[in-house]
Amino acid sequence: MWYLSFWIFPLISAFTWLGMLLAMFIVWEVKGHPHYASMSTKQHIAYISDIGAQGLKPLFIAGCCVTTIFLDLSFLSERWLRHKGQLARNTGVAEKWLSALSIVFAIAGTCGLILLSIFDTLRHPHLHDGFLLLFIAGYLLSAVFICAEYQRLGVHFREHRILRTSFWVKLAFILVEVAIAVSFAVTNFTNGTENVAAVLEWVVALIFTFYVLTFFIDLLPAVRNKHHTGSGAPQVEMGHANGGSHLTDGYSSNGQVPLNGQSGYADEPHINGVGHRTAAGGDRYYENGGYENGPLPGQHKPIAAQNF
Repeated sequence: MWYLSFWIFPLISAFTWLGMLLAMFIVWEVKGHPHYASMSTKQHIAYISDIGAQGLKPLFIAGCCVTTIFLDLSFLSERWLRHKGQLARNTGVAEKWLSALSIVFAIAGTCGLILLSIFDTLRHPHLHDGFLLLFIAGYLLSAVFICAEYQRLGVHFREHRILRTSFWVKLAFILVEVAIAVSFAVTNFTNGTENVAAVLEWVVALIFTFYVLTFFIDLLPAVRNKHHTGSGAPQVEMGHANGGSHLTDGYSSNGQVPLNGQSGYADEPHINGVGHRTAAGGDRYYENGGYENGPLPGQHKPIAAQNF
C-alpha cells in the first residue's frame, strides 16, 4: 500500500528545487532577458545567482532552504531505516562510517547552498563564490561516500537489484557533475566565456534534481518492509496465486536465518504432488547430500548437493 512515508522527503526536495529553477527562468524570459547589475558587460545569459540576487531573492532563499533540508532528511531517513532493518542493513563498521560521512558532507553542502542564496553575487561576490564551491564539493563528496556504501551493500545483498541500480545512477551523477563542474569553473573565471558558464550552471542545477530523485528509489522499499524489524536484509515476500510458494530475501517464513546464510525458500511449489523440503521449512538440505529428517516419501537421498 502507498502511504506517506520517508520517500516523500526526496520528492519534496526535488520538486521544490525544480519548481524554483523553472520560476526563476520563466521570470527572466518574461522580462525579456534583462541585463542585471551583477552580470558582466559581455554576458547575455543570466546565472541562477544573478536572477536570485534581484527581486526573486526571497524565492531563491526559501527554495534552497526547503530543498536542502528535505534532502538531508532523506539521508538521515536512509540511515535510520537501515538501522531498523526496513532497508538492507549495513553489514560492517566501514559501511556505517561511509553512511555517516555522506551525511556530514551533505550537511556541508546544505550550508553552502543556503549561505550562497543569502550572500548573493551582487553584494557579496567573493563570499558567494566560496559558498558555491562548498555546495558543489559537499554534495559531490557526499555522493562519493554513499556510492561507496551502496557498492559494498550490493556485494552482500546481490538479490536486491535496487542497490545496484542506485549505485550506478549515483556513480553516473558523480562523473557527469564533476566533468560539468570543472568546465563551469574554467569558463566562469575566463573572460568572454560567461555565457557558456551560465548555461553549464543551469545544466548542473537540473542534473542535481535527478540525483535527489534517486533517494526516492532508495527509500521506497521501506514501505512494504515497514513492519519488519529483524536483523539482516529486510523480508520481501512474493506470493504465488496458487498459494504454492514465496521467496524471502535473507529469511525463512518463520524468521529463521537459512542454512549457511543463503537466501531461503519456504513452502515451495508441489512437483508431482510431492512437496520440497528446504532450509526455510525445517528439514534442512546439506551440501554433503541428504535431509536432516530423511528423504521425502518415494525419494532417495541425493548423492551430492545440486545447484539450484
